[in-house]
Amino acid sequence: MTDLTTTDELFFTKAGLDRSRVEDLTTDALDGADDGELFLEYCQSESISYDDGRVRSASFDTSQGFGLRSISGDAAGYAHSSELSEEAIKRASATVKAVRSGHGGTYADAPTGTNAKLYSEDNPLGDIAFEDKVGVLSEIDAYLRAKDPRVAQVMASVSGEWQTVQIIRPDGYRAADIRPLVRLNIAVIAQDGDRMESGSHGTGGRTGYQTYLDPNNWRGYADEALRQALLNLESVPAPAGEMTVVLGPGWPGILLHEAIGHGLEGDFNRKKTSAFAGLMGERVASPGVTVVDDGTIHDRRGSLSIDDEGTPTKSTTLIEDGILVGYMQDRMNARLMDMAATGNGRRQSYAHAPMPRMTNTYMLAGDKDPGEILESVENGVYAVNFGGGQVDITNGKFVFTCTEAYLIENGRKGAPVKGATLIGNGPDALTRVSMIGNDMELDPGVGTCGKDGQGVPVGVGQPTMRLDGLTVGGTSA
Repeated sequence: MTDLTTTDELFFTKAGLDRSRVEDLTTDALDGADDGELFLEYCQSESISYDDGRVRSASFDTSQGFGLRSISGDAAGYAHSSELSEEAIKRASATVKAVRSGHGGTYADAPTGTNAKLYSEDNPLGDIAFEDKVGVLSEIDAYLRAKDPRVAQVMASVSGEWQTVQIIRPDGYRAADIRPLVRLNIAVIAQDGDRMESGSHGTGGRTGYQTYLDPNNWRGYADEALRQALLNLESVPAPAGEMTVVLGPGWPGILLHEAIGHGLEGDFNRKKTSAFAGLMGERVASPGVTVVDDGTIHDRRGSLSIDDEGTPTKSTTLIEDGILVGYMQDRMNARLMDMAATGNGRRQSYAHAPMPRMTNTYMLAGDKDPGEILESVENGVYAVNFGGGQVDITNGKFVFTCTEAYLIENGRKGAPVKGATLIGNGPDALTRVSMIGNDMELDPGVGTCGKDGQGVPVGVGQPTMRLDGLTVGGTSA
């Protein structure tokens, strides 16, 4: 966990706040409440987009503010401001005090502290000069255009963030974290005659830019984006109907995240709006299926040393050998469900109240060779990459678009297909898993999860796995 003196410099020395006064104001605001905190944030962010041989956009932003939350029972009052001052905190205090009316108030214990540091505290925005970042994006453009004459357009971008937070509770508990985050995206449009297709690849994590902008690395990312675009030029219409589907390792875990992960967040289960509500201890997946949410993986996009309530993150087993054994919890829902907080209380910024959110959610590896899994399928679809999707949390129904998929013919990977969608029900799909590969991978570091209007960085992952009887929507019968 970050040394408090580092964030004290930002929030108290530079902002001109008196720490003891702020602590007193927090104590007064939350007197008689069941739980709550003052969340302080300072954030610098940047984005540079290079498109069709020139800089398309460039931005740099600095934001700061606080969010004050008071919880009584299942009611929460939240006030926030971009003004870091005692007067602003006093005004917020008057707002959140209203929520405790009619409630007794049994204050929840503070989180347990930790000394874990899962990433560097260095500010990545100062790693490489602006003109050097633009230079790398220009090199990516030139590299891809020289690589294949069918390249019609190249789009590349970098983005970075340096977020500093401190959480103050009225019981004297304080916690802080400094969080770097960077990302590189490359997209290619290839043209062959009248046909145009696209491909993309992205990567990132809680590190500096150096790794991703090293030519020995970005050339591989660029090659992958081009490979996908050229592959899609050869694609044939996707079949439609119920069939066996093999999901590739890594990023296809986004289906697991959306169709199953959200249904295992504490708030949906407390309110009994999740398809998994009331199923704790029961079989919800095929034997061998074990799913975890782990916020403690070093440098990963979805990792956090502490969550946005000050609770250290952990590795939480959600489904073990097919049995539902856990939920992802923030403090409020954990207390109301008489469970332990799991370090999953997350918020987009100081302007948002925390809620249960995923960190890095993935399925553990099985014992099957990926080649053996493909060979076991006479006819089906092999889905390697996904784009957008939609999920209904209440029943688990999902629709996902495949951006890279292949026919499986007589146990072999066949022609690439275009327009394939996977349609199903998350809880039902888990029971259709018949083979699990030994090749678990995490995604390259590009996930952003949306919930109730808030977006937070996340990770996903899984091994190759076979699902029997999944519905594929396509353009040919």
